[in-house]
Amino acid sequence: MKADLDLVSMELTVVLGSTQMPIYKLLRMGRGAIIELNASETDEVQILANNHPFAKGHVVVSGNRISVEITEMLRRPTVFTLDTVAEAA
Repeated sequence: MKADLDLVSMELTVVLGSTQMPIYKLLRMGRGAIIELNASETDEVQILANNHPFAKGHVVVSGNRISVEITEMLRRPTVFTLDTVAEAA
């Protein structure tokens, strides 16, 4: 069983905030540029698995390490198929 799980790949993304800017400003940015976000260090972050929200959390800074503490697991949306709709009718 463990060997099977080792083969599963997943992309995890933590959304700290967002911003809007014209493309010309983005194209002029160089290495080390700072982008201001519409969030602060105490705001809740969204955690995505393969671009689907699955949890919320908070950023935790401990020395030189930055991590995310999960505070809430999100419910999976109900997916209706033709079979489940027919059964409900």
